[in-house]
Amino acid sequence: MKKLFSIALTCAGAAGAQAAEFKLPAYETAKLPNGLTVYMMERHDVPLVAVRAVVKAGAVNDGAQAGLANLTGDGVLLGSTRHNKAHIDQAFDFRGAVLAGGSSVEQSTVAANFARKDTDALLPLFAELVQEPSFDAAELDKLRTRKVNGLKQAKESPRQVVGTYYRAMLFGKSAYANPPSGTINSLSALKQDDVKAFHKRYFRPDNAALIVVGDFDPAEMRRKVEALFGQWKADGPAPQRADYGKVQAAQPRVWLVNKADAIETTFMIGGPGIARNDPDYVPLQVLNTVLGGRFTSWLNDELRVNSGLTYGANSSFTPLSQAGTFAISSFTALPKTEAALDLALKTYERLWSKGIDKATLDSAKAYVKGQFPPRYETSEQLASLLGDMYANDVSRSQIDNFMRDVDSLTPERAKQLVEKHFPRKNLQMVLVGKAADIGKVAAKYGSVTNLEITADGFQP
Repeated sequence: MKKLFSIALTCAGAAGAQAAEFKLPAYETAKLPNGLTVYMMERHDVPLVAVRAVVKAGAVNDGAQAGLANLTGDGVLLGSTRHNKAHIDQAFDFRGAVLAGGSSVEQSTVAANFARKDTDALLPLFAELVQEPSFDAAELDKLRTRKVNGLKQAKESPRQVVGTYYRAMLFGKSAYANPPSGTINSLSALKQDDVKAFHKRYFRPDNAALIVVGDFDPAEMRRKVEALFGQWKADGPAPQRADYGKVQAAQPRVWLVNKADAIETTFMIGGPGIARNDPDYVPLQVLNTVLGGRFTSWLNDELRVNSGLTYGANSSFTPLSQAGTFAISSFTALPKTEAALDLALKTYERLWSKGIDKATLDSAKAYVKGQFPPRYETSEQLASLLGDMYANDVSRSQIDNFMRDVDSLTPERAKQLVEKHFPRKNLQMVLVGKAADIGKVAAKYGSVTNLEITADGFQP
């Protein structure tokens, strides 16, 4: 048994250490002969177990069938070839356990949280769903219909879809531009065979990781994992990651998405960002906190508190495995569109014109350090983190050195990072609002492309 489960033990600081000494708790890593990566982290503070199966497949793998990964990720929960959805739902609900699934831009996840005493009853069902989903035709039809209706409703709320337009604008026709939820037409066209083919192609042991965090006996859990996942097989070579695309920002551009009945303008402004494993990921969290990452940020102060132009404004880096985006986002009443955009841009320019002084930087550093440990307190949070690390090739050093990297940030280093990572020229902008009222305003900020929110999809 030990020969099958070759283990590398990664040690870390003690649980309960001070925030400044936070380290990722110890966990084991292994790879089964079939290629499945396994992470196991013991936590005996509460008798709970969190399990995740993370597959490196998402919207980037949809091709011309937008929404296929999303439908597959949720469809996994519709029952297995051995037990129908009702049986599995009852098994989890009866024990107060949680079962969830889904897909994003680059990964699909099946997740379960349950009491230790229920491991023998629920872990086998979890394994069935991951490896042998039935994609029951009737259940899949209902799921697809709900998703199509959800997309129709989302287009009525610009704040729900502006980010999808923004990513489509920045990444053009590349895979990163694919809308994770699909489009109304693409989703409506998906069939059971499409979902089964996607699952067969990507849900395979050499393209996935199994993560177990919580209260369990390691030797016993290894035996369970080998028994339940060791016979999982895959046909043909494992899928290889392609180039999913880079941000296109050669000139200032504006996508004006017309919503004829809008009384507000919802907007995003920015450009290229960073990958999730970028060595500057941690200090950039501090700098973005100053600009738009908390309630007392520059953007929120100016656009909400001081001017009353909006109820909130923020900024963020959205990293992916190979690239990423940066955006300032907010909304305002239609007549105030130009004033809000100008103030957002003026506030953003402070990063270069005035910089970040030591007092402001120290405040942001304290805030970020205070927010960090609570993000990884529960088994569920830690399991999600390990899944994110696997899917995005993030080393544990980024977590273990988080406090050190925050503490070492100086105003001089901050200035260098602003110059390197915050887009200043050729800003990209998406405006969702009543085009008849804000069309002339849009032209002020770059070359304008007009879209209709009622059109299918998120591209011109």
